[in-house]
Amino acid sequence: MPRLSAPPWLRDLAGAWIFYSVLPAWPAPAPRFERIARFAPWVGAVLGALQALLWWGLQGRVPLVAQVALVLALGLWLSGGLHMDGVMDSADGLAAGDRCLEAMADSRVGASGVQALVLVLLLRTAALTMLGTAAPMALVWAAVCGRVAPLPAMAWFPYLRPGGSAAFHRAHGAPLAMELLPTLLLLPGLMLLLPWQGLVALVPALLVPVALGRRLGGHSGDTYGACVEWTESVGLLLIAATLRLAAAAG
Repeated sequence: MPRLSAPPWLRDLAGAWIFYSVLPAWPAPAPRFERIARFAPWVGAVLGALQALLWWGLQGRVPLVAQVALVLALGLWLSGGLHMDGVMDSADGLAAGDRCLEAMADSRVGASGVQALVLVLLLRTAALTMLGTAAPMALVWAAVCGRVAPLPAMAWFPYLRPGGSAAFHRAHGAPLAMELLPTLLLLPGLMLLLPWQGLVALVPALLVPVALGRRLGGHSGDTYGACVEWTESVGLLLIAATLRLAAAAG
């Protein structure tokens, strides 16, 4: 009996799992690396859930500063630092003016890149400290929304490096509405975590890629990664602020 091949969407999901995380690859199906960006939010949900589990496991057992640091370290490790590298390279590129693409391609990290890394981590530390017991739910929301951010960047802006390693995203991309369909399937579960407060994390998922795209005239693999990290950081802060405002109003 002939063996049935896996549908393309499932192979793309397997490819997204490999591309966006350091978690062990699936034994089957064979991964495909074409329309994987649409499934990045699914991978983000898993990574955010793992961070949430660590937060719960450390709650009350270690000082808060250690709890926050360890959860952030886990997030960096789970993603392989893929997107944080984009934060640093994009910051160096923005500071380089006309030599933007050259600076982003340089493997050396400049002062602007280091500052951007520190700022992202500080923003995330502040957010998690304010969130307290709501941090696990917010971590999942922010991880999903952060990985939504590259989708409008890919759909609305040209790719700045036609021969770049991330060019396949644009080559195989579909209209934004179709790319967002897998994320819509996640929303009912996310709404169970935070009924409406988590939705504010979608605001930077739209604003960050637009701001970067307009500044640079397009996007690259580095700025896709920057969109993820900045959206996740600002999203966590917005969720924390929304929860505090709601508590004060109540």
